[in-house]
Amino acid sequence: MRIIVTGGAGFIGSAVVRHLVLNKGDEVLNLDKLTYAGTETSVRAVSNREGYRFVQADVCDRAAVAQLIENFRPERIMHLAAESHVDRSITGAKDFIDTNVMGTFTMLECARQYWLTLSSKEKEAFRFLHVSTDEVYGSLGDEGLFTEQTPYDPSSPYSASKAASDHLAKAWARTYGMPVVVSNCSNNYGPYHFPEKLIPLIILNALGQKPLPVYGSGTNIRDWLYVEDHARALDIIAERGKIGETYNVGGRNERRNIDVVIRICELMDRLRPQAQPHSSLITYVTDRPGHDARYAIDANKLETELGWKAEENFDTGIEKTVRWYLENEWWWSPLRQDYSGSRLGLLSEKKASV
Repeated sequence: MRIIVTGGAGFIGSAVVRHLVLNKGDEVLNLDKLTYAGTETSVRAVSNREGYRFVQADVCDRAAVAQLIENFRPERIMHLAAESHVDRSITGAKDFIDTNVMGTFTMLECARQYWLTLSSKEKEAFRFLHVSTDEVYGSLGDEGLFTEQTPYDPSSPYSASKAASDHLAKAWARTYGMPVVVSNCSNNYGPYHFPEKLIPLIILNALGQKPLPVYGSGTNIRDWLYVEDHARALDIIAERGKIGETYNVGGRNERRNIDVVIRICELMDRLRPQAQPHSSLITYVTDRPGHDARYAIDANKLETELGWKAEENFDTGIEKTVRWYLENEWWWSPLRQDYSGSRLGLLSEKKASV
């Protein structure tokens, strides 16, 4: 297939690109702005493959997007480009509104204009997959799971921007009849994850014998999904998902943040032993504003209707992840020169940048 992947130099997007090119043999156009969290080194494994093409462009640039779509003539667009770090959204919300809301609007409109030019058979085959997050649903209590029918209740500028983009995608399906499918995923982890996020940050700080910051009491719960399992899920959803439907993607691996950190410390003790246990580096810090207590995904619809199943559980996935970071300093070392691991998203007495 000919597929455009937006945000294909980012964490999840690069996993999708590698899956499509290496495992499926698809022809892929990777459209990425290359912000701080996007790097072409994440797709180095496919950079010389026939049928793979990279274009640096902004999803908000309507002229550039329209031209790329017209020239490439995709059979599928998988829209993953997004600003994604909650902490950064707290003090710099504008980038999230620009990319996540206006960028999605631009992609939908350019895709719709292209779709209208297709033959009846091509229209029927075309799909636009909008990739989103479980954070749009807000926070769960001690019981229950997010389903596709859970009302939206976003807590952060990031999740609010993704909720808005979800609504746009669904409206384009209902109003214009566009073949749009939406996915909402739980927390991803795995190789090529920018080190501002919890798991890579803890691994690299532990490796450097730096403090391991845990927000609040560390009791916030997340459902962890190995990124390569997610990439397979997105391919299946784009291929077989019903138009206008939403599919939740989760790993059924709920863990408290503190337990995730402790598990990484145990692996580091075994793989890179130090004089003191790595857990001695754990440091509790002021909690994030609006920090949701618990996320947990019910992926039953995806599993039963489309036949997807996660291959990794948390124990197998986290060990693979720790080993990958220990073995691939070439990838993360340049990124740590630009981002040292310092705390982001702290509100001060001064007005936050919007």
